Amino acid sequence: MEDNATFRIVDLSHVITDGMVTYKGLPGPHICDFLSREQSVANYDDGSTFQIGRIDMVANTGTYVDVPSHRFADGEDLSEVGIECFANLSAIVVRQPFESGLAVDVAVFDGIDVRGRAVLIATGWDRNWGRDSYYYDHSFLTEAAAKRLVAERVALVGIDSHNIDDTRVRTRPVHTALLQAGIPICEHMTNLGALPDDGFRFSAVPPKVKGMGTFPVRAYAVIEG
Repeated sequence: MEDNATFRIVDLSHVITDGMVTYKGLPGPHICDFLSREQSVANYDDGSTFQIGRIDMVANTGTYVDVPSHRFADGEDLSEVGIECFANLSAIVVRQPFESGLAVDVAVFDGIDVRGRAVLIATGWDRNWGRDSYYYDHSFLTEAAAKRLVAERVALVGIDSHNIDDTRVRTRPVHTALLQAGIPICEHMTNLGALPDDGFRFSAVPPKVKGMGTFPVRAYAVIEG
């Protein structure tokens, strides 16, 4: 068995709670019992009780990944994208605090080797999670930066903001560029400030659902040493 003292795990996901809003205009999840402990008592003779929970939610809830079918009708869905696209990826953090500019542009990636890696964009916008301000005038990736990441063949792109695109306009060029190239997107991340710039592995694995292009994940990093 591997010695757990040789690595550290950092959770990069928001908690999903009943009624919380992730994206303005979309309903929050409803979390309840399908079978309560009190209801289960009659099923067992030894005092055992069980709870079976139920959650009704839209796919864009909490920290989630997008795959090609989220944007393209003929794109691969969650059941068709290989698990290797989400799990145990070599990763880096690229930092641009939102106070220094909302648009994360091409120059931020100068001199950084991103090929084949998960690129996590740390802006600090996650500090606004749970506030109305989270949904407006947030950090985003520019179209030019997205096209550069596609050209350099990154494995996945994540951001700790409300959307990887600029939602002040009615276009989504970053989603289009990345998902057209088969590059998953992880949005609404948090706690990226706890990570080093390099030297860790990243995972954000969704369930294998047919016919869906977005789903919540438990995103996390494994830091060795």
